[in-house]
Amino acid sequence: MPDSDFDVVILGGGMGGYPAAIRASQLGLKVGLVESDKLGGTCLHIGCIPTKALLESSELYHRVAARGAEFGLKAEVVGYDYPRIAERRDAVVSQLYKGVQYLMKKNKIEVVQGKGRVRDRNTIEVGSRQLKAKNLIVATGSVVKSLPGLEIDGQNIISSDHAVLAKSAPESICIIGAGAVGVEFATFYNQLGVKVTLLEALDRLVPLEDEDVSKELLAVFKKAGIDCRLGVKVTGAKKARDGVTVDTDQGEVWAKQLLVAVGRAAVSKELGLEQAGVQMHPNGFIKVDEWMRTSVDSIHAIGDVVGGYLLAHAASHEGIVAAEDIAGQRLAPMEQELITRCTYSHPQVASVGMTEKQARDRGHEVKVGRFPFSAIGRAQIHGETAGFVKIVADAKSGQLLGTHIVGANATELIAEPALTQLFQGDAWELGRNIHPHPTLSEAVMEAAMAVDGHAIHF
Repeated sequence: MPDSDFDVVILGGGMGGYPAAIRASQLGLKVGLVESDKLGGTCLHIGCIPTKALLESSELYHRVAARGAEFGLKAEVVGYDYPRIAERRDAVVSQLYKGVQYLMKKNKIEVVQGKGRVRDRNTIEVGSRQLKAKNLIVATGSVVKSLPGLEIDGQNIISSDHAVLAKSAPESICIIGAGAVGVEFATFYNQLGVKVTLLEALDRLVPLEDEDVSKELLAVFKKAGIDCRLGVKVTGAKKARDGVTVDTDQGEVWAKQLLVAVGRAAVSKELGLEQAGVQMHPNGFIKVDEWMRTSVDSIHAIGDVVGGYLLAHAASHEGIVAAEDIAGQRLAPMEQELITRCTYSHPQVASVGMTEKQARDRGHEVKVGRFPFSAIGRAQIHGETAGFVKIVADAKSGQLLGTHIVGANATELIAEPALTQLFQGDAWELGRNIHPHPTLSEAVMEAAMAVDGHAIHF
């Protein structure tokens, strides 16, 4: 096949790569997209989408089985069919995958199947084919990490990749890591009746979140029967008694299966990046500026491979920023503090901006508004009264610095505070926005008003 000339070639068709391709095409650029597996990447096939589909099933089952009587429901036998849960998971993924394939055709993007490598500042090599372009975007993503001495075998010791595609649930499971992935799978298994032990090396769950959120999530997890052990150092694991024994500095933990959820590593090795002059961080992530430009002016990088928040929506936005920069249509640079963080545990956790500690550490004099879901009518109706909304504002200017939500539908509620921060708005402006009643969003309004001591219902 003859060499092709493009305005931009993107290496990686995941949640960063394919939106970048679409935006570049919309701006009149000729686009090539290289993907070694399936369009949609980790998020669509073994990450965000299938995981949340699983959680939707476990949540519904748990709600009816454990709490049906509370809502006046009678069901003599309530059970779950894991193969059917998996079938629904795969159906959701399949439908969305077809949508991404359609979008490539609609936007006239040439998808090149195969493993790509950066040959030089303007060339990506895929097999025997050389794709020439004025600009390149590296969007190769990340892979799961393990711990020294822990060999992931896909059976007894598994990663999130294995867990999300499993066809059955174990009788018991030990999860190492209480970040977003760890607490989501702890929720999923616990709701299905699996005995869950959750180990975290640091002193709190979801350690990147506000400390008050961590305390609330721990209390709810303990009440749900999840065995949470904090400040635990794992030293090894071995197959034992038809399961796995995990060695820690606080004694042994046995479970039928061990899930390692200790973070992700950049896919940046053996791509030819160093030879092309692209500078890297010591941990393998690519160095970029706020326009996603690398040290080579014709190469941008986006998504998990650049570090920061390893989130699908962050990758998508970074891809759009990069495409607009390449096309000479800059709108706004990438701002890490405007990225919303969402965890689909039960209760859900969502945040944007600085935690209270971060704000104080950066020299802000702060004032804080906090409002519990238990004081909201819709939360009482919904039967989900755990959690709160916490808003951190600058004490002098009133400008919103951060919002932290733990509770039902937190991942949906965070968008409004995020918009307020995008517009550099004040807490009082968020509070004066008229919110519909009865809704969970009223907790956001009340927390914003509580910043100045003006909450109405608490």
